[in-house]
Amino acid sequence: MSDDDGVRDAGYDDFLDAIEDGDPFFLQSPSGNGWLPPQIRDPETGEGGLEEQPLPDTGEILTMTTVYVSGPTFVDDTPYVVAIAEFGPVRMTGQVRGVDPDDVGIGQAVEIGVDRTETTGERVIVFDPI
Repeated sequence: MSDDDGVRDAGYDDFLDAIEDGDPFFLQSPSGNGWLPPQIRDPETGEGGLEEQPLPDTGEILTMTTVYVSGPTFVDDTPYVVAIAEFGPVRMTGQVRGVDPDDVGIGQAVEIGVDRTETTGERVIVFDPI
């Protein structure tokens, strides 16, 4: 599924599609490093041959911030929490949804999902606290 403009970012949109289908994945290099699509080589080692591996069901918030004043593409979404969460060997950035921003904290367990922004309707990675 692409955004409304019909333009696809093959690696990223495929990743979002996999999350929406309940089958999120990461790419693992022969050395065991984990990366998110659309990598074709391990940026750390230069190795090719990355293989899809299932993303763990839950992650943990490592850091977060609440955005009260945003750029124009998220103006209708404020306030919102942006977090970096670790899912096994990968870290990713997403918006925390479904809770009051004051109730989000470091170390909190989350599940990954995809939602749309209020402002543009574009798909974004979201974290749902569990």
